[in-house]
Amino acid sequence: MLFSSLTFLCIFLPLLFIIYFISNDKYRNLILFIFSLVFYAWGEPKYIFLMLLSIIVNYFLARLIDKYRKRPKISRSILLLATLFNISLLVIFKYFNFLVDNVNALLNLNITMRDIALPIGISFYTFQILSYVIDVYRGEVKVQKNIISLGTYIALFPQLIAGPIVRYSTIEKQLTRRTTTLDKFTKGIKRFIVGLGKKVIIANNMAMIADTIFDSSSVSEYSWIIILVSLLAYTFQIYFDFSGYSDMAIGLGHMFGFDFEENFNYPYTSFSITEFWRRWHISLSTWFRDYVYIPLGGNRCKKPRWLFNLFLVWLLTGLWHGASWNFVLWGLYYFVILIVEKLFLHKLLDKLPKLIRYIYAFILINIGWLIFRVEDINTLLTLFKNIFTLKKGNFYLDLAHNYYLLNYIPYFIFAIMGSFPLVKWFDQKIKNELFKTCLSDILLLGILGLSIVFLITNSYNPFIYFRF
Repeated sequence: MLFSSLTFLCIFLPLLFIIYFISNDKYRNLILFIFSLVFYAWGEPKYIFLMLLSIIVNYFLARLIDKYRKRPKISRSILLLATLFNISLLVIFKYFNFLVDNVNALLNLNITMRDIALPIGISFYTFQILSYVIDVYRGEVKVQKNIISLGTYIALFPQLIAGPIVRYSTIEKQLTRRTTTLDKFTKGIKRFIVGLGKKVIIANNMAMIADTIFDSSSVSEYSWIIILVSLLAYTFQIYFDFSGYSDMAIGLGHMFGFDFEENFNYPYTSFSITEFWRRWHISLSTWFRDYVYIPLGGNRCKKPRWLFNLFLVWLLTGLWHGASWNFVLWGLYYFVILIVEKLFLHKLLDKLPKLIRYIYAFILINIGWLIFRVEDINTLLTLFKNIFTLKKGNFYLDLAHNYYLLNYIPYFIFAIMGSFPLVKWFDQKIKNELFKTCLSDILLLGILGLSIVFLITNSYNPFIYFRF
């Protein structure tokens, strides 16, 4: 089920609101848990049992870690078992065929690959479970003795299948006691509408361009300008698609009394790649920092070990996004750039004008998204060649798509405006609170109305990060 679907907006959510808010507080976690399972099962019923297995196993393993806290060797062994269990699920369902395919190619074997569908959101909820178990082991959170409350945390539908990756420590207290005030509920609705508009109005229309070009069998025949415009469309698509989902998740969380942490902070306003990764998918970056990078020693070690720590983090970051070599290449691409920035470029970048630094970062970000988007390495190399040699391409193909692209100019303008904190700027400039409130409400109503029109007329378009 999609947040940006009429089934969710007109049936699922209203029904949940009615049952949730007329119920006693002690039943609300159970209600959220049941509805979250229905939400997940809507897309793939069979994999709900995988999630339930994960919840049950980790519930008991965390209890055992807590029980043997005073016996470090035993608790550490249980933590290792929990980690292996969770990583094994990821490997089996996400990476098995990738591993078999590469072993076959490397050793000239013919091992049969299995037809394994990727459970939606498995990377997100697996990382959430791991953070909970690890934090219990570290003594940073209390073990959850109520399996329904733990299940609610793992399966909570707003952030279940495309993030943000919510730490247990963030909502530990909210699982037992939370309140939903009218102001908080209203704030949640507004945030949800903003996210809905990002997805339906901007991301979906950017996807029409990006998918038309990059999924075309004749993509290598297009000129460099068509490829660049399509790449820019994808750059906007992935940001507004993913940040739109995060906005909707945070907004829904507010409606039910939860406070999720921010996942994006205008990443396309960055002046370096280091800054970009402080602003993009913040919950994933901080997860790898706290559970991989720092435990390995972070930067508090000799340079070779520090380089290895960063290398491993970015290799895992690439693999987390998908079982394909282009994702590995994408992760290592950022590893190289970040190393160069940290060792050599940061002082020079600080001295350059902001416009130059912005252009530098935005070009590198776009190159990264091209690697991310094109899974076939040969096609990827061809596209890079077409761009850097300024290939003219097929005249008739380009002519047809030039007319096609003209229809999407308004959405590019919306995307550019939405990539900058213009709303915050206007909020600071406008002093009249009544005028500010009226203008904001009119704008939100316009976004909601336009979104509904697009939902009625447009075809099914899932969120990009569902497959991660």
